[in-house]
Amino acid sequence: MSSAQDPFYIVREEIQDSIDKLQTTFHRWEQTPSNTGEHVHLTKELNTSCESVDWQVDELEKTILVASRDPAYYGLDEVELSRRRNWIGSARNQVAAVRRSVEKGKSNSVYSAHQDMGTSRSNHYTSQDNDDFIASESDRQLLLMRQQDEELDELSESVQRIGGVGLTIHEELSGQERILNDLSLEMETTSNRLDFVQKRVAMVMKKAGIKGQIMLILFLVVLFIILFVLVFLT
Repeated sequence: MSSAQDPFYIVREEIQDSIDKLQTTFHRWEQTPSNTGEHVHLTKELNTSCESVDWQVDELEKTILVASRDPAYYGLDEVELSRRRNWIGSARNQVAAVRRSVEKGKSNSVYSAHQDMGTSRSNHYTSQDNDDFIASESDRQLLLMRQQDEELDELSESVQRIGGVGLTIHEELSGQERILNDLSLEMETTSNRLDFVQKRVAMVMKKAGIKGQIMLILFLVVLFIILFVLVFLT
């Protein structure tokens, strides 16, 4: 199966898109002052995105675990499985790096907030210009929040698509397992029938004479042909 048709690579591309969006949001977060409402909103979005990507990676890793039980059945080898595991590890590292930076930024923001509170006790802003600035900043934050909500909606749709692909992979694996079980049961039943016939033939051959054995052989050949048609062609 080519990589363009392999469900693993289809899902991997979806996850990589989510990671790219996560990195873009993270860069915006780094450039945003920590004492603003936008920074707080971006922090929440990053935490949500990290959890979402982690879930997607976990689901994709489950397919690798299933395939590793019988790689040849799925047309894979150890090199390909190793390549897939390496990508899973790389994706986890990218998400973990973002999460660590966000957690560190939270700590710094709390410390800066305490410093700002100490400074603000000695400052009073009463001018109309500052009121206008606050109102403008509030409008800007609302606009940014709307944009972030739209991005989160897109991310949710992406997660749903990935979940659907994962469910399809699971159903396909379950169906193939059922087919193998049915085939094994049918082979076992056929083997039991042949064993029974062989034992009966051996018993009759001992009791019959030479003529009887010849007639019996002819009869058994015809019987075998009939059984073959009944077992394998019906």
